[in-house]
Amino acid sequence: MTTMPVLFIHGLWLHATSWNPWIEVFTQAGYDATAPGWPGDPASVQEARDNPESMADRGIDDVVEHYAKIIADLPAKPILVGHSFGGMFAQKLLGQDLAAAAVAIDAAQIKGVLPLPLSSLRATLPVFKNPANRHRTVALTAEQFRFAFGNAIPVEESDALFAQWAIPAPGRPLFEAAAANFNPHSPAKVDTANSGRGPLLLVMGARTTPSPKRSPRPPSSSTGTAPRPPTSSNSPIGRTH
Repeated sequence: MTTMPVLFIHGLWLHATSWNPWIEVFTQAGYDATAPGWPGDPASVQEARDNPESMADRGIDDVVEHYAKIIADLPAKPILVGHSFGGMFAQKLLGQDLAAAAVAIDAAQIKGVLPLPLSSLRATLPVFKNPANRHRTVALTAEQFRFAFGNAIPVEESDALFAQWAIPAPGRPLFEAAAANFNPHSPAKVDTANSGRGPLLLVMGARTTPSPKRSPRPPSSSTGTAPRPPTSSNSPIGRTH
């Protein structure tokens, strides 16, 4: 009997090893849990900090195609668990019927989500303040990390997480997501109308700052009779990004 694979997908500014505590829990529960990094991600946090340009100019489609290739080598469709932009990627892969199910935690906005909260703009200002950052990687300071990720935990805990797992991130996915509703062919578009896909759970921390608080409904068919894909949501109280 094949062990159910679970694939964890990280978001911007966090290394794939930030999933290690989750991998341990899921492995003990009997799953085949892994957390491969984005294309170009170095193997360690320190290597990523020392060589940030290895991750530069990687866009949404680049990352999704990278994970699609990883999934193709698995013995079965995985359950995807994605955080932030990883949540967006999980939704795209699920919509492409490449996963059995998906959990999107504080997912980055997909095409169709309006409006973008001011807190999201502040959290991503380090990228958007310079248009050239589209093709670069951008690192957060410990203070910026606290606003984006650690606003609901003590400063000391946030700073410790920053020191342990924070890495520079490519700016291109943020620019692509920001322009999604003006681009009919945006890579941030998700097939939300695929009624045959597996179930999706959207989880949004009640105190998160970078991600939008609302999720789009799947579009109705022209007849209004098409079944909606199975989707549910949860918003844990007191949780941050």
